[in-house]
Amino acid sequence: MILCVRFRLEALGEAMLPRLVALVGEFTPVVEACPPDTLLADVRGALRYFGWTPTELASVIRVRAIALYGVDCVIGVGPNPMLARMAARAARPGLTLAVEDPAAFLRDRPVAALDGVGRTTARTLCSYGLDSIGRVADAPLAVLQRLVGAKAGRELAERARGIDRTAVVPNAASRSLAAERSFPRDELDPSVQRRALLSLTEELGVRMRSERQVCRSLTVTVRYADRSTTTRTRTLPEPTAHSTALAALAYTIHGSFGLQRARVRGIALRAEGLGPAEGAAHQLTFDPADEKARRLEAVADRARAKFGPRAIVPGSLAA
Repeated sequence: MILCVRFRLEALGEAMLPRLVALVGEFTPVVEACPPDTLLADVRGALRYFGWTPTELASVIRVRAIALYGVDCVIGVGPNPMLARMAARAARPGLTLAVEDPAAFLRDRPVAALDGVGRTTARTLCSYGLDSIGRVADAPLAVLQRLVGAKAGRELAERARGIDRTAVVPNAASRSLAAERSFPRDELDPSVQRRALLSLTEELGVRMRSERQVCRSLTVTVRYADRSTTTRTRTLPEPTAHSTALAALAYTIHGSFGLQRARVRGIALRAEGLGPAEGAAHQLTFDPADEKARRLEAVADRARAKFGPRAIVPGSLAA
C-alpha cells in the first residue's frame, strides 16, 4: 500500500521538505521525496507492524506534521504510486482519500487526469471520443498504439486499468534543490534582495558541486508583505553548478519582476532539472576570467569542505 502525501507548504517552504520526509521515515524507511511539496511512502511493512489501517496511519502522519511543523497535508492511498498520486490530487484539504476499487475510481475521470497523459495526448484521445479513463480502458490495445505509438499505447492501456509498474525509490536522486531567505521586515532595497539571491546561488552551487550535479534552470519566487507571491523560471544557457552563472541568471530573473518599491518579505531559489555533472557539456571560452573563476571556485569548495561552509564567502556577503 502506497501513501502520497502532499504538504500544504507556503511558497518559500520547500526547504522544509527534508524534515517532513524524515517525519514519515519514522514509520517506514521506503520514502521518496518529490519536490517541491510531495512524498511517496510504501507503508506495507508499517501497517503490519503497527496493526493500523492506511487511513489510521495517514491520520497519525497528518497530526504529527501539524504538531511539529504547523504544516497540514492531503493524503492519497492506493495500491501503487500512480493511484496514490491521483487520490492525493482528488482529496480535499485535510482529508485522506483511499482507493479501494481502482476500476471504479478511474472509470469516470477525464483522461487528462491519468498520470503520464499530457495536454497533447489528451487532445488526441478526446478527438477520437476517448475522453474518459474508462473509455480508454475499454479501447483495443491496437487502437491506442495507432493513436499514440506502440510503447506509449501499451503503457496507456495499463494505466487506464490501474496498473503501475513503478516503485517507491527511497533516497532517489533529487530532481531539484531549493533554498530560501526571509527578511525580518519588509525589504524595499533591491541591493539587499540581490545580496539574498547571491547567498542563495552560493548555497545551491556548493550543494550541487558537492553532489556532482548540475541544473538546467532556475526558479525565483518572491513573497510580498501581503503573503502573495510571484514566480518565474528561466533556463540556463548550459547545465551548470557554477555559482557565477547561477547568480547572473538569478539577477536577470529578479530584474524581470520590476519590483521597484515592492515590499518583499522573502525570496526563494530552486535549481531544477538536476543531472550528473559528468554528462554535462561545457562551452569552452577564451575568456581567462571565466577559467580563473572556476579554478578559484574549486579551491574555495575544498576549503569549505575542510573548515566549514562559512570559511570562504563572497566579499559582499562577508559583512
